[in-house]
Amino acid sequence: MSTPSIESTRRRFLGLALGTGAAAGLLVSGSASAVTAEPEPKKKEEEEVAPGEDLMREHGVLKRVLLVYGEAIRRIDARADLPPEPVADAARIIHDFIEEYHEKLEEDQLFPRFRKANRLVELVDVLDQQHKAGRKVTAEISRLATAKALRDPDQSRRLRTAMDQFIRMYAPHEAREDTVLFPAFRELVPGHEYDALGEEFEKKEHQLLGEDGFERMVDRVASIEKTLGIYDLSQFTPRV
Repeated sequence: MSTPSIESTRRRFLGLALGTGAAAGLLVSGSASAVTAEPEPKKKEEEEVAPGEDLMREHGVLKRVLLVYGEAIRRIDARADLPPEPVADAARIIHDFIEEYHEKLEEDQLFPRFRKANRLVELVDVLDQQHKAGRKVTAEISRLATAKALRDPDQSRRLRTAMDQFIRMYAPHEAREDTVLFPAFRELVPGHEYDALGEEFEKKEHQLLGEDGFERMVDRVASIEKTLGIYDLSQFTPRV
């Protein structure tokens, strides 16, 4: 067998080198394509809200409905125009969001834990009684929030009384929950269980109200405020 010439050996070496370089180039090119083809980063997932914070922001919706009822009372007292739709829609928000969702969470998840631990039982009992009373008052407001009832002095007066009763009860009710019950609940429930409840609250909200239930309720309240002319926050600033 003849010995390969120096020139043929050199050509073979160069061919191998070029082949290796081409392969490397393909690898680099493939890597670049992989990087380019990589899907866009997913949008940041919705930030988790702790149970106490979740309940307190829902109280914000309740407080804004109390302002709606307060404006309705002012108009009744002043014999000013009061369309029934804003009052009726506000009562529906209370029924759908506060009574059927928010208060149910408190009754199912908070109150039993306090009773089992024998903590703040007297407060829990009063809050529970007020939930029941509030539902009766809301039903009365819904029944009387009609154009016909508003034209009748007696029924209009009863509607005013019901809204006043609701405000008088729920202003201290939610204040006591925000400053006493919810902070105590955070201390009562272990950290891992507290976090799990946050996820459970969110799941329940989505089941009953949809993916953006809270946001839609805020928008509905804002729409009512605009109808009644009380949306602009600056109008409540005292002139001093």
